[in-house]
Amino acid sequence: MYQDTIAAISTPLGEGGIGIVRLSGKDALPIAKTVFRGKLSHRRLAYGHIIDPDQGEVVDEVLISYMPAPHTYTREDIVEINCHGGPLPLQRTLQLVLRYGARLANPGEFTLRAFLNGRIDLAQAESVLGIVSARTEASLRLAVQGLEGGLSASVRAIRNQVMSALAYLAARIDFPDDEIEPQDIVRPLSEALQSLRGLIASADAGIVYRQGVRTAIVGRPNVGKSSLLNRLLRQDRSIVTAFPGTTRDTIEEVVNLKGVPFLLVDTAGIVRSKDLVESLGVERSRKAIEQADLILLVIDISEPLTAADREIMDLLGKKTVLVTANKCDLPQQAVLRGLRWEVVRISALTGEGLVQLEERMVDLALGGGVLVSDGLLVQNVRQKEALERAERSLSQALSGIAAGTPDDFITIDLGVAASALGEITGETVQDDLLEAIFSKFCVGK
Repeated sequence: MYQDTIAAISTPLGEGGIGIVRLSGKDALPIAKTVFRGKLSHRRLAYGHIIDPDQGEVVDEVLISYMPAPHTYTREDIVEINCHGGPLPLQRTLQLVLRYGARLANPGEFTLRAFLNGRIDLAQAESVLGIVSARTEASLRLAVQGLEGGLSASVRAIRNQVMSALAYLAARIDFPDDEIEPQDIVRPLSEALQSLRGLIASADAGIVYRQGVRTAIVGRPNVGKSSLLNRLLRQDRSIVTAFPGTTRDTIEEVVNLKGVPFLLVDTAGIVRSKDLVESLGVERSRKAIEQADLILLVIDISEPLTAADREIMDLLGKKTVLVTANKCDLPQQAVLRGLRWEVVRISALTGEGLVQLEERMVDLALGGGVLVSDGLLVQNVRQKEALERAERSLSQALSGIAAGTPDDFITIDLGVAASALGEITGETVQDDLLEAIFSKFCVGK
């Protein structure tokens, strides 16, 4: 579909053993031959040098591979140049291939071409991004499962049932005078609706595994927020002292709890202050609360609840909150009756209650849903919203059939359902949606 040849650095920038410059398109091989001194072979690594043809200068010693279409990632000719993994040789090599005819790839354009050329569907393309960004073994398994086409196969089976019913009704509408053999469409449509609802039920858990749970650790100064972060991470990440206000900015780290990635945000203690730096830290803490999916409200139960504790509670609104009652190794003075959230008692000092806290965090994140091993899971909000639109339309179609609604009205609902399902695999996708999806990829993927 694309006629030009693209190129990009496909490995992270920085110092390393190797770095790869990738080309894809009909001119990939001629461009590579222009800048490579050595003997190229099909599907074999060739040793040689990247040369600047204008200067005759050796840029780098490389290994290069040529993979002819259609048996490649993009179904186009692909050349991959394995350079030494420093920024300069990679950039020089990229500049040379761009000078001699390639265009710098847009974010995700290699995977976009794989989709447009029919090697993978849209759900599989999104799974590629899931593999690259996976933070836990569970999220990686989900992404690999998606790349293998598990979700796509389920969606296509549902869509085929809808399309079959749609074709039958269209025939009855277009040929009213012909004898169309009666066909039961209620049973297959009901089965499709049940399958849809099963996928939707797994969607929230799938999104959690894929995207993670942004979790803000909040509370007034010196209640043990940083100590809790260190406990959850099993390492000393935050500075902990006996002096209030040690943390003056937000600190972010990812922890894997039962396969669910939690992005923990250790915030500055929320307190009124005239100190400029401390005030800025408090403001960032407030923003962290707004952006969080889950709040760990840390309270020191060895002291009575203070006005500052109450003020922080007022900031939390309708957020999902787990009250983390710290310092349970000391005599309790805080009265926790009447709080509108669940309370877990812990000691960040001794580790007491930490396992129970982690279990409740996972339960809240998954909403009581199944774990990753229990079947196919939708992996992002876009897919979930498309499934929900299909479910609503299919449900309306079945209600219409039961009520004796004319066929042409039923076909409208079935058409909407089929279109929504097609958005998941890319059969009915629009250009602006493709741009939104692939803009999330890195340039070299």
